[in-house]
Amino acid sequence: MKIVVIGTGYVGLVSGACFADIGHEVTCVDKNPEVLKRLQRGEIPIYEPGLDAVVARGVDAGRLRFAESSLEAVPNADVVFIAVGTPPDDNGDADLSYVFSAVRELAPSLSGYTVVATKSTVPVGTGRAVAKILEGAASPEEVDVASVPEFLREGSAVADFAHPDRIVVGTDTERAAATLRELHEPLIEGRPDRFVSTEIETSELIKYSANAFLAVKITFINEIADLCECVGANVEDVAKGMGLDTRIGRWGLSAGPGYGGSCFPKDTSALANSAAKAESPIKLVEAAIDINDTRKKTLADRVASALGGDLKGRTIAVLGITFKANTDDVRDSPGIDLVLGLLAAGATVRIFDPQGAEQARAQLDGVTWCSGALDAATGAEATAIVTEWDHFKPGTLHLSGLKGAMTGATVIDFRNLFEPDEVARAGLVYHSIGRRVANPSST
Repeated sequence: MKIVVIGTGYVGLVSGACFADIGHEVTCVDKNPEVLKRLQRGEIPIYEPGLDAVVARGVDAGRLRFAESSLEAVPNADVVFIAVGTPPDDNGDADLSYVFSAVRELAPSLSGYTVVATKSTVPVGTGRAVAKILEGAASPEEVDVASVPEFLREGSAVADFAHPDRIVVGTDTERAAATLRELHEPLIEGRPDRFVSTEIETSELIKYSANAFLAVKITFINEIADLCECVGANVEDVAKGMGLDTRIGRWGLSAGPGYGGSCFPKDTSALANSAAKAESPIKLVEAAIDINDTRKKTLADRVASALGGDLKGRTIAVLGITFKANTDDVRDSPGIDLVLGLLAAGATVRIFDPQGAEQARAQLDGVTWCSGALDAATGAEATAIVTEWDHFKPGTLHLSGLKGAMTGATVIDFRNLFEPDEVARAGLVYHSIGRRVANPSST
């Protein structure tokens, strides 16, 4: 099938390249000439493991191309995906201006039967608004509108596309549903139950509901971790005991610094706002948002507490600035909040992240960017592990080297990557999340 993807951000580029990889002819459209030049040179503007190889295969096979305008590609398309950004506006609502602008621009070029589908994460009602824009551009027999939300996790998006948990399609016509099923057939072969076909409004709400539930789950275990610290329990054992219940599941029950990234913060906010406008507030989601925001803003307090309270003039190493491993995304990252808090308290901050430095520089002034974990730890009184990169895990980050580089002996592990006793044996004072402090003097 012939596919056009409007927008070559995270969702658009991954989706377009992967559709080409399973045999479709794909044109990815982006108005930014610099982005297009990089893509046409084979440079990937985002860090996503395996994506460079997928893009290269598509280009070499002639199934993937990049264009600055949709005018040439759209008339021949079977499906047009809208995959532009929907950033939060000042009120926390999804800004749909890029979506509607893209629809208005492509509308005059539609020719023959086409499915126009939103792949961007959009609130309920967006599909109907898109249909209204298209009404004057083509007859109802020529265009169908659909919602096809993405469920790609940053850091594992290529694998998620190839092996989806589910493919959700929202549309009003059997013809559009059949077209989209055919498009995705290589991904659901032998697993027809993974294809969920519903109306547009339900499809739009499924995406928001899924992200909000996961955000609530993460927030819940972080609250339990705080309780564990107060009563002497171990949050990892609590999570294991909970997660073995098949009704609950283990994913999302890893205590940490709070959720961030491009999806959970903006999607929970957009869902809460749209629910409030519909006079059906989701108070559980509203609470999760507040709890998570507070958690991120108090991360520096945890470092201060580990060092006795005063951070002024003290050097802190921060390992990891992206919101999770295997991405360069620092949007709403807990690491950003931590560093800003440390700087506000008068600390000197040294940072290492394998991929996030370039993205974070614009948000962080007055820090030292380092070439490795031990470089960042050099001269530090404390080291904070913020992101679960393999670079900072046991077997890669050697505790003896860390202790030798630091002038102090305090490690604050916001991801619980190490075992407390192991760190204590290395002569370090270890603070983690939801577990007892491990002190070398007591081992």
